[in-house]
Amino acid sequence: MLNQKSVLILYAHPSSHRSEINAPLFKAAEGIDGVTRVDLYRDYPDFRIDVEREQQRLRDHDVVVFLFPLFWYSTPSILKEWQDLVLEYGFAYGQGGNALHGKRLVCAVSAGGAQSAYQEQGYNHFSIRELLRPLEQTARLTGMQYLPPLVLFGARTAVEELRLQQHTERWKRMLTSLVRDDSDWPAMLPLETCNACFDDAEARP
Repeated sequence: MLNQKSVLILYAHPSSHRSEINAPLFKAAEGIDGVTRVDLYRDYPDFRIDVEREQQRLRDHDVVVFLFPLFWYSTPSILKEWQDLVLEYGFAYGQGGNALHGKRLVCAVSAGGAQSAYQEQGYNHFSIRELLRPLEQTARLTGMQYLPPLVLFGARTAVEELRLQQHTERWKRMLTSLVRDDSDWPAMLPLETCNACFDDAEARP
């Protein structure tokens, strides 16, 4: 496919065998042409991350997707460890650190609370995008284009409320669009989430 982009999914869930949301999303990405899947907890159960291998993975891909559940308003610990070790000076930032320039970063997040909880007057007082600002700034510092996150709110009840399948299809449409590079990414940049951009057109009001 002409101008096809390569997409790297970095999946972080410490109890993947009990995951009702993130594990199925990770599985759903299997077989999508142009997508590479990495389960960080499976590959590094002792947290001894192979920095050279991970840096080469980044060099080899155009788009990076962080797939994770929101833990205490942040990422699971292995994803933070990955950032601390892999995004080092001279590679991702600083003098000569331009390996990630021009690539894209997007977070695919599951959040336990309802969307209404993620606003100034809500239970969590901050929007989901505000809570993910450290990752957005990481993208800026490393020369990447940060796209608004894909978020499943109310993740605790998504399966019983039959919302997971719709979100899974949304997720697959996003991945396919990232590979094909066929969305209006600049128009998305200010959005709180990119959810609506990848909803089924027939299901939109």
